[in-house]
Amino acid sequence: MAIKIHTPWNKNRIIGQKKPLQISHIWGIRIRLELEGRTRDLALFNLGLDSKLRGCDLVKLKVSDVVCGRSVLRRTHVVQQKTGSPVQFETAFFKVVVA
Repeated sequence: MAIKIHTPWNKNRIIGQKKPLQISHIWGIRIRLELEGRTRDLALFNLGLDSKLRGCDLVKLKVSDVVCGRSVLRRTHVVQQKTGSPVQFETAFFKVVVA
């Protein structure tokens, strides 16, 4: 019987807080997402940058949380899952196509 050696998933990886993205990286990601037609991912990326919310809070957002009728709300309130504290953030105006 062979003995299976378990290696941790984070072996030889940097753990902890990572460096913030540089402006050139942010614009590179935005341009790539736009060229590939990944509107949903672009909207989530922009909203994540504007709000500084955690990923779990971002994916729980509904369209009705940030859009009223055919226009994007300038300010939105969200209760964070981890801390339970309410967070208010402003959304930068970006082009939204509502069908």
